[in-house]
Amino acid sequence: MCIRDSYRKRRSVKKSQNLLKSKIFEVNSYVVHEDHGVARFKGITKLLNHFDKEYLELEFAEKDKLFVPAEQISKIGIYKGGESNEPKLHRLHGKEWERQKNKVKKSTEILASELLFTHSKRVKSKGFSFKKNNDWQITLEKSFPYIETEDQDTSIKEIYKDMEKNAPMDRLLCGDVGFGKTELAVRASFKAVQSGKQVAILVPTTILAEQHFDTFKSRLNQFPVNIGCLNRLREKKEITETKKSLKLGDLDICIGTHKMLQDNLEFKDLGLFVIDEEHKFGVKQKEILKKFRLNVDILSLSATPIPRTMNLALSGIKDLSSLEVPPFDRRAVKTYVIEEDEKLFREIILREKDRNGQVFIVFNRVKKIEKIESYFKNLVPEVTCEFAHGRMDPKKLSDVIKKFSNKEIDVLISTTIIESGLDMPDANTVIIMNPQQMGLAQLYQLRGRVGRSETQAFAYLVVPKDASLNIETEKRLDAMTRYQYLGAGKEIALRDMEIRGVGNILGKEQSGNVNAIGLNLFMKFLKNAVNEKRNFKEIKEIELPVVEIDENIGIPENFIPDIETRLQIYNAVSYTHLRAHETSLHLVCRL
Repeated sequence: MCIRDSYRKRRSVKKSQNLLKSKIFEVNSYVVHEDHGVARFKGITKLLNHFDKEYLELEFAEKDKLFVPAEQISKIGIYKGGESNEPKLHRLHGKEWERQKNKVKKSTEILASELLFTHSKRVKSKGFSFKKNNDWQITLEKSFPYIETEDQDTSIKEIYKDMEKNAPMDRLLCGDVGFGKTELAVRASFKAVQSGKQVAILVPTTILAEQHFDTFKSRLNQFPVNIGCLNRLREKKEITETKKSLKLGDLDICIGTHKMLQDNLEFKDLGLFVIDEEHKFGVKQKEILKKFRLNVDILSLSATPIPRTMNLALSGIKDLSSLEVPPFDRRAVKTYVIEEDEKLFREIILREKDRNGQVFIVFNRVKKIEKIESYFKNLVPEVTCEFAHGRMDPKKLSDVIKKFSNKEIDVLISTTIIESGLDMPDANTVIIMNPQQMGLAQLYQLRGRVGRSETQAFAYLVVPKDASLNIETEKRLDAMTRYQYLGAGKEIALRDMEIRGVGNILGKEQSGNVNAIGLNLFMKFLKNAVNEKRNFKEIKEIELPVVEIDENIGIPENFIPDIETRLQIYNAVSYTHLRAHETSLHLVCRL
């Protein structure tokens, strides 16, 4: 979460506004019916003499058709595969689907054992049980000037509960930029400090470190908490003093970049390690962090978790909290893929200037960035622009960022250094040059630099003229234009898993299983297997009665013309009926 965004007024928003976007099917797209297998979705149709009742038409192998009543849509999921090739359609009443499901179930049982063995040391190790919330904790929460969303309230309770347990916490907090992650990290850190423990907060960039330092100081200024910062903007003497204070225990919270992972950095009593923008850290950094994981609580924050972490979270090995509810006044960023065009560049920049906004131009080549600055100065002389990149003198970089923040600059041309941490509410347009050279999570983060206010924001992904894009690149760009709605970070991460290939997080032998039945069903089987191996007490799957609504009942098209909206309503009705039947079955068991 970026700083000022967290402090803008937000009202209570219900999850219903997210409208179950995972259930939007496209005609001719692949879907998975839990009972019958992989099919093509052919659309919504009505049957003769069935009045307003609607059916989802599925096409299986050999052109066999299945008409599923719309209120049973919960049985159908979008197919997410682990490989680029198209899936094989199943025969409607064949035995192959049941054989594949049983094979995958056995495979996930083996995988679950391997996963749990890998993480058993952490699970069995004894952690520190933090104190229950006291009056100071309540005072901090009440000082937050905005109403928490439902997701924020749920997630912080989950974090508190984990911290109060004897076992070390390992939780992923997944939420889009500006949805509230930093505020929850502040509260968790304060809880740790009140139990006499130190807190380390690792961030990927100097800019984000400085921004978090200001935020934590602002939020905790009414309490006796000492906060330090380690990054390349700090003087050598200050860095030495900060390290000394950490070792002596005089510093409660330390926020820093990769300097936080240096061998000569010692904590007197570290209790909580917060990893912000978790997807930005590589294997080497993750290996260093392993030494903390056995007896220190870990809280990872990310808008677009890396596939491995998302896989662990979905399988139940790593605990997952999600912030899916946007601030009340937030609008989705309109995203377009365009070719290089001088006229269009000029029009985009001047339009933003006319509405008193600012523009980011991302160009990730340090050696050529000055030429790009000259190019845009000549193209649009009516605006002021400067460049910024990570190899600049730290003080000069800080000055440029401050000038842009103070609206002394209309256009900031920069490398991807801005992707984490910058929160400029007046920057409403971002132009990303050469997006084909960037990863999906990176593109998503860069788009998140705009749209930080109620003003409509725009993102333009600019590919070179006549560029030859490979299939993987086209999929990334397609995902950026497809997932434009608020709270799409988790979907982006799942799509990233598909594009890269999911496979086995300990190898690649599971890729065939994922491709055979789809990612969603695979992860469901894996999660069930993990729960069984951990001896979780669960009610075994019961063959629930089929929910059928009278043939005369349906949602008339003239009442709700939009097909997607009707599907979302049918989906909600479907899950409501299933929950109602589950409740009645449990009541019977108790009786």
